[in-house]
Amino acid sequence: MYDLIIRNARLSDGSLSDVAVLAGKIAATGTVTGPAAREWDLAGRFWLSAGWIDSHVHCYPKSPIYHDEADRIGVDTGVTTVIDAGSTGADDVDDFWQLTRDCSTRVYALLNIARSGILTQNELADMARIDGPALKAALQRRPDFIVGLKARISSSVVEQNGIRPLERAKAIQKENGDLPLMVHIGNNPPNLDEIADLLTAGDIITHCYNGKPNRILTPEGQLRASVSRAIQRGVRLDVGHGSASFSFEVARVAIAQGILPQTISSDIYCRNRINGPVHSLAHVMSKFLHVGMTLSQVIDCVTVHAADGLKLEGKGRLDVGCEADLTIFDLLQQPCVFTDSDGQTLAGNTQLVPLAALVGGQGFLTDEGKKRNDFSL
Repeated sequence: MYDLIIRNARLSDGSLSDVAVLAGKIAATGTVTGPAAREWDLAGRFWLSAGWIDSHVHCYPKSPIYHDEADRIGVDTGVTTVIDAGSTGADDVDDFWQLTRDCSTRVYALLNIARSGILTQNELADMARIDGPALKAALQRRPDFIVGLKARISSSVVEQNGIRPLERAKAIQKENGDLPLMVHIGNNPPNLDEIADLLTAGDIITHCYNGKPNRILTPEGQLRASVSRAIQRGVRLDVGHGSASFSFEVARVAIAQGILPQTISSDIYCRNRINGPVHSLAHVMSKFLHVGMTLSQVIDCVTVHAADGLKLEGKGRLDVGCEADLTIFDLLQQPCVFTDSDGQTLAGNTQLVPLAALVGGQGFLTDEGKKRNDFSL
């Protein structure tokens, strides 16, 4: 007997499927027969995907600058997995790990190459904070929690050090099994060309559609040659919307040229969640339905592509044997207005509205899901 069968769920390609759950794993898909302890019939009205993965958040509650609660930005909003992007370094990642043991959302960390994490905005202004042995020891202590490295390479963070912190990050990466490296880009120096030329296959450029002068597009609106070469080498693009790092115009122009992100992430923390322009991963995903991406493309960016980019085994797919991490959502058709990080607005008519998240088969209703009376958990 299955623990749960979700029947007649609409998938992102528009097709209908059942999904059966047993012992926290996906046990069957397609047309499922046999008994179950519980059944939900979505009747083709609601959509289902693998659990949403937000690959760039800030949820270390003790961080003095960027902080939030993992479940508030996770299962409460239909997100089953979050990856904190560098809030902690070697000094406090163990404390962060301990705090996440009580979370319903799956939480992972990209370890800041500065051992202090983000205690200040300029954590890489002092090269002594990049402590290779301390970082290696942290990776060895928490191999199931730390899934990669994070380096914030923009002028306010590195100050006079320019490209040197990224050069150290690449050396540390090589010394530690070539873990994924997420690189924050923003104002120069260093110039984006210097950054892009150092990156190798599997590295991640986050804030890829920022509207700052040091962006991926030339003044003429073409992709920078250095970024084009990086993409050809296998470097990945991540959205990392945030408070100051997403431009509708840059995204629209880039996507029209086929320069799509591998991952859509929020860069969410309490302030930009409450006051905007981020609000939630679903809200960020909705914006991409209005700048040239299809629903299937958007869903892939928070499921299979996110899992692959961070090597999260058993996640991101509706395959038998994968973790029963699932997101149930609605597509609400009504006029709405979106805002980017530069204060520009975009009128739209479609919003992704998460209703429920399942993590290892355990269900969590969102606030909107609780209003619907469609599910009984």
